[in-house]
Amino acid sequence: MKTEAEIKEMVKQKYGEIALQDKESNQSSCCGSGSCSTEIYNIMSDDYTKLEGYDPHADLGLGCGLPTQFAKIKKGDFVIDLGSGAGNDCFIARAETGQTGKVIGIDFTPAMIQKARINAENLGFNNVEFRQGDIENIPVTANMADVIVSNCVLNLVPNKKAVFEDIFRVLKPGGHFSISDIVLTGELPEKIKSAAEMYAGCVASAINKNEYLSYIVDAGFENIQIQKEKPIIVPDDILKDYLNAEEIQAYKSKPTSIFSITVYGEKSASCCEPQSCCC
Repeated sequence: MKTEAEIKEMVKQKYGEIALQDKESNQSSCCGSGSCSTEIYNIMSDDYTKLEGYDPHADLGLGCGLPTQFAKIKKGDFVIDLGSGAGNDCFIARAETGQTGKVIGIDFTPAMIQKARINAENLGFNNVEFRQGDIENIPVTANMADVIVSNCVLNLVPNKKAVFEDIFRVLKPGGHFSISDIVLTGELPEKIKSAAEMYAGCVASAINKNEYLSYIVDAGFENIQIQKEKPIIVPDDILKDYLNAEEIQAYKSKPTSIFSITVYGEKSASCCEPQSCCC
């Protein structure tokens, strides 16, 4: 079992490599994590190309949903994107919040931050900022954000409970989040759970859906909703790198256990401080 520090270093290294690749290279890999699929095929990402603000240079094909589409962003909002990568969701959010709003992208990987900043400069955006940081300790002052989004990132973080607690801290009273992520409804084979490539590819690190939702409840959020849910079918050409034929058959004989969800939650307008609500 890897330590939290080892997991974080593995993720930083892998996504540093991904930052240097184009979308086509990432989509021919296992969730953008390495050369483990022979198909030009991404098993999780949704189509961003028709959303306002889309920039192909910022789309590395690494998401598992469209959280900005569900995030109820208004003109003038202060939006934070956790795990912002090359800036794709930030630029979509910027189209929603407009020139009077502000968007901050937080990412753990220096190469991603550099790529995102170049993309923002090329687009001429002066109200989109990128900060390097750990989303377990978001580098933003408390009670600042109107909206927080994230796309297929929390599953990479060892301490998901701490992330939701810090999302609560950073949101303004009355603020909300919309997050797309990978969750489980059953058990993954141990060989998949222990595979570094599958971890960086967002699958092996996923946790049980009920446990995931419990962290949101425990952090203090209200009006929690599943905005979208879809099954994730891992193709045989990826499974065969980790399982033998008999194990693949056994895995596929069970109900689908991997899902992409987009989940929404609100911080009460009466909350003055993190974990403290006053009426």
